Amino acid sequence: MSNPESVLREYGPAPRHSLVWLHGLGADGHDFVPLFDQLERPPDLGLRVVLPHAPIRPVTINGGTPMRAWYDFRSLELGRGEAAEDIAESIALVHALLARERARLPAGGKLLLGGFSQGAVMTLVAGLRATPRPDALIVLSGYLWGDVCEPDSAPPVFQAHGADDPVIALPLGLAAHRALVAAGVEAHWRTYPMAHAVCPEEIDDLAHWLTSVLRGTR
Repeated sequence: MSNPESVLREYGPAPRHSLVWLHGLGADGHDFVPLFDQLERPPDLGLRVVLPHAPIRPVTINGGTPMRAWYDFRSLELGRGEAAEDIAESIALVHALLARERARLPAGGKLLLGGFSQGAVMTLVAGLRATPRPDALIVLSGYLWGDVCEPDSAPPVFQAHGADDPVIALPLGLAAHRALVAAGVEAHWRTYPMAHAVCPEEIDDLAHWLTSVLRGTR
């Protein structure tokens, strides 16, 4: 399966690490460019950020309106209302992107996968099944679809969620965190006083965590 079209941002004169970032429902790869442009990082940690566009597909819960989506929601029952065949297709797309980026990395370069909302769900479901696995996962305002797959040697995970999230309720994010921890995954959990969004404190915490991963100190 071919790779989807992507937005590419490179930070530093010679990027040594790659982050594949998955957007939320109805957005596209441009959505998180401002966040990465403002994300503080040491200048010596060159980072390539690949922000793919999800396929355009009808989304049932939005009246069948075509939009960019990693999978269709056939009902609002999260964990049951998702189209499994779409998720399988998107897993293949993400794995192809990860394989391409892994092949581009120099010796010692780190490969990361992350996302927001629907993209965060795909980060967990694809990242824990990828071979070889990413070196770290970033899950912002997401939940776990299915089971924690093959947790042995699973990468560390940064999880963050809004305490007042009306779209993906906080208990769903916490349930994902507990499932990861129970499976032996090194999962780091943060909660912020916000809705289904990203806040400055969260960006700062992510920057510190990301730096520690890229420096190999985590």
